[in-house]
Amino acid sequence: MKWIRERDALIAQTLAFVQSVSGKKDGARQPDTAAVAPILAAEIVSVQTVTVAFEPQQADPPPQVAPPPQPLPVPPPRMAGDFRSEMQARIANFRKHQERFEREREEYCAATLTKLRAAIRDAAPPPPAQK
Repeated sequence: MKWIRERDALIAQTLAFVQSVSGKKDGARQPDTAAVAPILAAEIVSVQTVTVAFEPQQADPPPQVAPPPQPLPVPPPRMAGDFRSEMQARIANFRKHQERFEREREEYCAATLTKLRAAIRDAAPPPPAQK
């Protein structure tokens, strides 16, 4: 399998790099690389170091701080009489709606019962049972 050979070569290259940088040999990894040495010799890759110059641009101007949001205006406090009259008006309105709903329900029920009674009355009587 090709990927196993590539993996082993990468491990060996990495180990060689670590050893060259640190200046000491890693004895624990030495036996593993013995089997990979022939592969390593066949697949040596050269690495070039590239230096990139970085020139910082002019410093960005400091961000402008937005002014704090203005608080919402508070409505003036209600007078006790005003609150009471508003509540009474709302309750009266609610009662009118409830009465209208009840009236519509009763009309619908009466109409449905009338249709049902008419359908029963108009239905033909069942034929008499023969003995």
